[in-house]
Amino acid sequence: MNKSAGPTNPNTSVGRTSFVLLLVIALLNTMGMTIIIPLVPFLTLQYLAHPTNLAAIVGWLTAVYGICQLIAAPGLGVLSDRFGRRPILFICLLGSAFGYLIFGLGGALWLLFLGRIIDGLTGGNISVLFGYIADITEPEDRGKYFGMLGGVAGIGSLIGPTLGGLLATINYRAPFLVAASLLLLTLVCGYFLLPESLDKEHRITSISVSELNPLKQLASAFRWKNVRGLLLAWFLYALPVSMLQATLTVLMQGRLGFNATQAGLVVTLVGAVDILVQGVLVGWFLTMLGNIRLGLIALVLVGISYLVLGSIAFLATPLLLFVGIILFAGSGSLVENALRGLISEMVGRHEQGRVSGATQSLQSLGWVVGPLVGGFMYTAWGPFQAYASATFSIVFAILCLWIVLPLPQRQKAKEQTPSEKEVPLLSSEED
Repeated sequence: MNKSAGPTNPNTSVGRTSFVLLLVIALLNTMGMTIIIPLVPFLTLQYLAHPTNLAAIVGWLTAVYGICQLIAAPGLGVLSDRFGRRPILFICLLGSAFGYLIFGLGGALWLLFLGRIIDGLTGGNISVLFGYIADITEPEDRGKYFGMLGGVAGIGSLIGPTLGGLLATINYRAPFLVAASLLLLTLVCGYFLLPESLDKEHRITSISVSELNPLKQLASAFRWKNVRGLLLAWFLYALPVSMLQATLTVLMQGRLGFNATQAGLVVTLVGAVDILVQGVLVGWFLTMLGNIRLGLIALVLVGISYLVLGSIAFLATPLLLFVGIILFAGSGSLVENALRGLISEMVGRHEQGRVSGATQSLQSLGWVVGPLVGGFMYTAWGPFQAYASATFSIVFAILCLWIVLPLPQRQKAKEQTPSEKEVPLLSSEED
């Protein structure tokens, strides 16, 4: 099975087989990644001398994973362009399985960190799958197949936390062992059934050190003057999201007495609301409100959701949890679509990939900084102060968006042809 797939297309029988297998791999892969989400705090708690430090340690575990992904992601992408998709995909799957196995077996706190480091360094499997699809599809069809892969991955992320919570009734290690098994099963299926998609003649012949630099995209994120404010708003939104996701299970366990099964169901609820909004409601809201108004309204709702969740510190009732979670998951999905739309409108077609990479880099940076800040605040000051600070970050995001509001209109006017303008608003030579 080392032969290249060449011009394989999903519309051919071989292409359909490969694509179906990619969907299966994406499903098992995301199930394996998300099955452990509700369990990390509960397993970590067993190795802490002072349980009050739980939020800070979970924050570090989350941040370490984010740091390793930030370091490794550019290199994994370049290596797959050099050596093909199959070997890099298999290395990623094997590394993640090994990381879960170490984390699940545990024995000491440093082993938990070692497991997250290994998983983070080899956690680029989803990006390799998207690269595989790009190899076997025509440019005009890629959006459709990317969407299908993303949808299946979303289903896996919906099933994973619930399955993890149910397996936790056996013991806290069981979900990690099952996650490792799922990834190893994925590896075996891929090895025997998935051909290489990148022909040798289409591979790069050398790799420069600069291409492996994880800070390269971060450094270029603000190269577009007309989208700097929007990119800053994106980062200020992404930062508290990672704070919440690193501390939410700690909040449920510490303030509401939830067990791992109940925490898994709550995480599943987040995914279900996100899928509902993304798949059904976002198009309707965008048509009715437009990107700007939708972005502002949704950001306000996200800020309110943090205050609702933080209020659990004073009134420990599941009602506040469910109201806050539904508000957060629903409005957060709207924010992401609105901001992505605004950022996309502000750059030319030939720069869409680079600006998308810039937003992903900023989101990755948020996944490094957010868990550390959130874990520290939660431990030192308490949950309400931690979530109130998240609301402050959203307020600054709203201010950034408000300040740059005139820019989309000016840019659209600039891009109009003279026949489309009733009055020339901008000189064609205006920068």
